[in-house]
Amino acid sequence: MSTQLELLFKKVKSENRAALIAYIPAGFPTQEGCAKAIRALAEAGVDAIEIGYPYSDPVMDGPTIQEAAEISLNGGTNAADVFAALKVASSTGVAAVVMTYWNPIEKYGVDNFAQSISDNGGAGVITPDLTIEESQRWLEATSKHSINPIYVVAPSTSDSRLKDVTSKAGGFVYAASVMGVTGARTNIALDAGNLVSRVRNVTELPVCVGLGVSTRVQAKDVAAYADGVIVGSAFIKLILEADNEQEGLDKISELAKELALGVREGR
Repeated sequence: MSTQLELLFKKVKSENRAALIAYIPAGFPTQEGCAKAIRALAEAGVDAIEIGYPYSDPVMDGPTIQEAAEISLNGGTNAADVFAALKVASSTGVAAVVMTYWNPIEKYGVDNFAQSISDNGGAGVITPDLTIEESQRWLEATSKHSINPIYVVAPSTSDSRLKDVTSKAGGFVYAASVMGVTGARTNIALDAGNLVSRVRNVTELPVCVGLGVSTRVQAKDVAAYADGVIVGSAFIKLILEADNEQEGLDKISELAKELALGVREGR
């Protein structure tokens, strides 16, 4: 495990709370706008930032993230921009990871991609569509460059499969709270709590829950049982709906502060 994530989860454990992890796609709403959003989120109290690699055919992303990815891709965002956003995030002092589908990694070069994550202060990579059976080259590269391979599990993942997947994972396990795509939801499925306890039965790794958290109350509810709460669509929606850049930054700062209170109230 990268020391960055290790230190983060040690810190939040000592404070008896969950970590707050914010997601933003690289290049959204613009390259500069993304850098400002990352700094605003870090200043507002998020513990880690997940940089999304915008992708034209995302299997796990809901309409809000897809819209943001489209804006980013139309702005010409490429691998270099993803690594630049990662560097901005890691330089704020928070733990920083990238979430990407497998295709961009393969296209860039598996070893080169892992090295670029490491070079830009990244602690790991979340790969939602990479199965452990197809991970050999990736695991070699992440091990070589000391970054964490973070896998996604879902309520439909069987217990024996959970054991296999988590044995290959590093940093934390990403638990998708529901079967479906990302997006803010009015209630987080009961499945999430059940999934977290099943994951805990097979690994010592921290478990972070993503898909659907958008309010302080939801953050509090998820923080009661998870080691980390991942929020993406709720931040992106505020940026999309803002009349101007500054309004968007103010709104995401406000929400981040609320969510930071939420993860501290969970236990």
